[in-house]
Amino acid sequence: MAKKPYYITTAIAYTSGKPHIGNTYEIVLADSIARFKRMQGYDVRFQTGTDEHGQKIEIKAGEAGITPKQFVDNVSGQIKEIWDLMNTSYDKFIRTTDEYHEKQVQKIFKKLHDQGDIYKGYYEGKYCTPCESFFTESQLVDGKCPDCGREVIDAKEEAYFFKLSKYADRLIDYINTHPEFIQPESRKNEMMNNFLLPGLQDLCVSRTSFKWGIPVDFDDKHVVYVWIDALSNYITGLGYDVDGNSDELYKKYWPADLHLIGKDIIRFHTIYWPIMLMALDLPLPKQVFGHPWLLVGDGKMSKSKGNVIYADDLVNYFGVDAVRYFVLHEMPFDNDGSITWELMVERMNSDLANILGNLVNRTISMNNKYFGGVISNPGVNEPVDDDLKAVALAMHEKVDAKMEKLRVADAITEVFTLLRRCNKYIDETEPWKLAKDETKQDRLATVLYNLMEGIRMAAVALAAYLPDTSARILDMLGTQERDYLKLDQFGLLETGGKVVEKPEILFARVDIKELMEKVEADKAANAQAQSAAAPAEEAETEEGIDIEPKAEITFDDFEKLQFQVGEIIACEAVKKSKKLLCSQVKIGNQVRQIVSGIRKHYSPEEMVGKKVMVVTNLKPATLAGVKSEGMILCAEDADGNLSLMVPEKKMPAGAEIC
Repeated sequence: MAKKPYYITTAIAYTSGKPHIGNTYEIVLADSIARFKRMQGYDVRFQTGTDEHGQKIEIKAGEAGITPKQFVDNVSGQIKEIWDLMNTSYDKFIRTTDEYHEKQVQKIFKKLHDQGDIYKGYYEGKYCTPCESFFTESQLVDGKCPDCGREVIDAKEEAYFFKLSKYADRLIDYINTHPEFIQPESRKNEMMNNFLLPGLQDLCVSRTSFKWGIPVDFDDKHVVYVWIDALSNYITGLGYDVDGNSDELYKKYWPADLHLIGKDIIRFHTIYWPIMLMALDLPLPKQVFGHPWLLVGDGKMSKSKGNVIYADDLVNYFGVDAVRYFVLHEMPFDNDGSITWELMVERMNSDLANILGNLVNRTISMNNKYFGGVISNPGVNEPVDDDLKAVALAMHEKVDAKMEKLRVADAITEVFTLLRRCNKYIDETEPWKLAKDETKQDRLATVLYNLMEGIRMAAVALAAYLPDTSARILDMLGTQERDYLKLDQFGLLETGGKVVEKPEILFARVDIKELMEKVEADKAANAQAQSAAAPAEEAETEEGIDIEPKAEITFDDFEKLQFQVGEIIACEAVKKSKKLLCSQVKIGNQVRQIVSGIRKHYSPEEMVGKKVMVVTNLKPATLAGVKSEGMILCAEDADGNLSLMVPEKKMPAGAEIC
């Protein structure tokens, strides 16, 4: 029997910069749904990618002194690396600079124009450059952009417009007759009441004020604006062709079963995109789910606030599956979630290290201790076993029900309900006491079998959410029974085989104090590298690197800093950090210990013997538990490469830099 197709997409990430953990949440959420659908037997197509055109990109590329294509190549690569780091199983990573996509966007634009759905006019209003959006005066909030809160400017330019109003009534009727189309329900109400029912204005779909976009092939003054460009990726990524020569992938997978996107861009996906599809006479996606945001504490992540957290940093501290677990488990269905270091440590220690990791470790250890690792099931059952089996057998139906409604956090909770029941079962049966009675060896073997089978079933269900951890558990049990569709049966764990001789630690407990010291040390090292690079960057004119100027200081302020030449006589890596080096620096007749965040750029061996520039009157600080008594100066280029600042001529250690 052929597998039923299932097509899931994420929003495509904008290539203006590195995505933070809130952005990364979406790809992990989509991956868990895609993996789960595969486990249910669906033929899944999972697409993600990057949105790479627009004025913001053109400006950022100019500031960096590179072409827009070079800029987006770099950022798109960075985004893909993070998606891969998070172990996401996408089938297609589309880029809006892909040649096929660009050609189809031009054809889509022309088709809509030729049939009268796109017309030329002028746009005049308040324009937000970062958001690349026009607003009317009434749409502004306190005179600023309603989306990002930044300043807007008066702007007027020739543009093509898409007749949204022509299709508004048809879309309203579709939403009313397809209650599952926009989820959660609150998002649907927002779209209907705030946008559709008050009446739609026609949409600006081309620009003339910048060039980094897909050219309108019949009017070269214009480039296609983001809405038609970016939104079309969901069909061009399947090989859709306007002329009717679409790829078999399009015929198989469209319409999409699920567009998974952030709640802040749901308007584009539930109004602009459906109307565009209606105009092209194409089927609408079956469902658009606007997920909530992941906040830091109780606020949005912002570089200006200094509270941005990146996925790769979290992985460095906790591991991939721990980060996956946290963002999936802590996000409510339709309310914003919150991430804090303290909460991550709590979940790591309580849920992952204790409820899951400790259960697996001690169960396998007991089977090794009492039966040499051999799995057997004599079938000496007692009433206490029945409840454990009932919880195990009920789990998959409960998980199915939660996942059907995209309640991923609740689905994970159902799996952990079984794991908690296994822990309680150990307390109820007390295997260590059974082991002391030779007449109860068969009962002991049955108890351990029930535990291992319960763990196996939980591990199979966890494969959608913690894929690496799931595989490691099943490998330790030595089982090949990994079929999610067979979780309606208890007792499939193969007997006669052996568990791993020494179970590995799945998740190590984390000390919050030690973690925060490490986090602060890494922050300080990064800040030190950036701060140290600033003077050199300002003086660097040959490569044309510009940096944001700092506030002016007086000469008296400058005189407070003391700069000297130092000679590095010894250097070693800081054990608690992957970024720090600890150098012993001779300055005059004394030796200072200085910690620097340059381990990625210099080995300890390279450092020894170098003469460097040092700030010698900084207040001592403790980084990763190591005292630092100064700052070694470096320069940093646009790619983040560091270079030690060294004297041009031979200078003695201790010479003053003035």
